[in-house]
Amino acid sequence: MKKPNPYFNPPLRPVRRQAQYDQFEASALYCPKCRQAMPVRKRLLLVLPEGDKYEYLCAACFTTVGDKIERNTEGIKLVLS
Repeated sequence: MKKPNPYFNPPLRPVRRQAQYDQFEASALYCPKCRQAMPVRKRLLLVLPEGDKYEYLCAACFTTVGDKIERNTEGIKLVLS
């Protein structure tokens, strides 16, 4: 009878890979006014049908250094009374 290889463990069931991230969140971006990478603040700019639009501001001089749209996974629900 053959000895089992102690270094080989076959998977018991198929492995499903999970997403390693959902969305990126910036903590520092290049500021053209400060001329270096600076910490940023995220500010809600617009609420759009496809998602919320945010802008990133330099924490030192408040210059806009970028923006991002966070897509809604579910549709917009309006409640009228």
